[in-house]
Amino acid sequence: MRSRGLAIRPRAASLASVGLKLALLAALTGCAEPLVSLEGGPREYVPSDYSQVLKRWTRNQSIIELAELENTLTVTATFESWDFRWAYVVRYASDYRLTVEQRRELLERTLRETADDHEFYVALYGTNWRWIDLSRPTSAWIVRLIDDQGNETAPSKIEPIVKPSALEEHYFPYTSVWRRAFRIRFPRSTGDGRPTIAATARWFGLRFAGAEGNGELRWEMAANGAVQPQQAPLGQP
Repeated sequence: MRSRGLAIRPRAASLASVGLKLALLAALTGCAEPLVSLEGGPREYVPSDYSQVLKRWTRNQSIIELAELENTLTVTATFESWDFRWAYVVRYASDYRLTVEQRRELLERTLRETADDHEFYVALYGTNWRWIDLSRPTSAWIVRLIDDQGNETAPSKIEPIVKPSALEEHYFPYTSVWRRAFRIRFPRSTGDGRPTIAATARWFGLRFAGAEGNGELRWEMAANGAVQPQQAPLGQP
């Protein structure tokens, strides 16, 4: 049974405190989210651009039971879009001192992965550790890819990251021991060939829903492709 009012269960006290801080951070950073574009094509990024690109493609959302001051769920998700992957590879290649050829091969491989799937890196915090394991049928939450045209798509794969490595903690710095991490993939198109994110969509997002509430993370689209990438030859260092 849940405690009432200002009381927080002793076992969950520190977790609840972390969750409320994350919720406050999400509230403070949730306004004026940058617009995004799903267009492909070359980018001209340098390693120092990665932090800004990560911010562009990352969203936060919290579901809070205000009557109990309990954070039910906090979600941070990064959409691993074409644009994000390009910036990631540039930063990774710099960090690990890859050759031009190694970088080119890595870039081509990671961009090919966008042909069939929309992939998100997701980190969750909740007061009940078992309930936020999205990979299990006993999870208290389901996740769907949605857009403003009414499309709603179930994941094709939810891959738990049981022990995030230095890579996850470095390139997705909101990863922590207090959170479960996942890679969640959705098909780019339905069985009848319709795109799961409509070409005319003004926004797309992730919806988390369950008996304890629901919330959405949204990526607003730039009108007429207003967020245009700069051009650079493939594999240019």
